Amino acid sequence: MTVTAINSFEEFQTLINGSKPIVIDFWATWCGPCRVISPVLEELSKSENFANIGFYKVDVDQQQQISQEVGIRANGNKLGELVGANPPALQVIFL
Repeated sequence: MTVTAINSFEEFQTLINGSKPIVIDFWATWCGPCRVISPVLEELSKSENFANIGFYKVDVDQQQQISQEVGIRANGNKLGELVGANPPALQVIFL
């Protein structure tokens, strides 16, 4: 699986209210740490260890309604929080 862009608020609502656990990468083109973490999430999304997790991304500049809704924080059942670019910590949160 790859990281899939969320293109509407309605799609976002469907995903966060679904039964499958998901990871959402909130990113922006101007964000340096985002450019570091995005490729890491792409690799994790392809791992068999995380096959039961859906990986998605939201461009905070393109999807402002989603960004405002969550305050760029997790929604639903929050498993953990990671701020900044810390690739090793991503796997710890998922396990």
